[in-house]
Amino acid sequence: MLLYDCEHAPSPRRVRIFAAEKGISLNTVQVDLAQGEQMSDEFRRRNPECTVPVLELEDGTCISEVLAICDYLEQTKLEPQLMGRNAKLRAQVLMWNAKIEQNGLAAVFEFFRNSAKGLRSRALTGPTDFDQIPEIAERGRQRGVLFFKRLDSHLDHRQFVAGESISIADITAFVAVDFAKRAKLDFLECAPNLKRWHSAVAARESAKA
Repeated sequence: MLLYDCEHAPSPRRVRIFAAEKGISLNTVQVDLAQGEQMSDEFRRRNPECTVPVLELEDGTCISEVLAICDYLEQTKLEPQLMGRNAKLRAQVLMWNAKIEQNGLAAVFEFFRNSAKGLRSRALTGPTDFDQIPEIAERGRQRGVLFFKRLDSHLDHRQFVAGESISIADITAFVAVDFAKRAKLDFLECAPNLKRWHSAVAARESAKA
């Protein structure tokens, strides 16, 4: 298996942490997003959406989208299970992962991609250029503040986001918080439960992936 990666991008980092928790070693190819390598004809043959990560299997099959890649890895190596040990837990894990993607990570993306100076015509990922909209950046900031406050309340007396062990929901939330800090949106100082949880996840070996 070969992972088309970008070291500093949040989406492939989710896959690297997931694989590290599973004990799966992935060979990687770095795609320089700043230089537009994701737009090349060669990369488009692997993913016409021009985004990373992409997992290329030995038979040449290419899988994009973080959840699809992680689900493939989950089925490839069943232990430890990071998507729920039974139907109820799996539903809870995937529910929280979706909430975090849609209301947390997407909010930070809205803010970052509509405010970063180097992304003036790249407000959305993918093959088509879109201009930044300052109002969407502000909306993303507000959405992020509200969501991470809710997540802080959810984590009161909880060690993990869903269930009794780390899951893909924790990985998504952890990367979202780190990406927010990088985008100059630090939600931790006013969120004691989120700060405690983040410190615990950051101490895991997989967080270095």
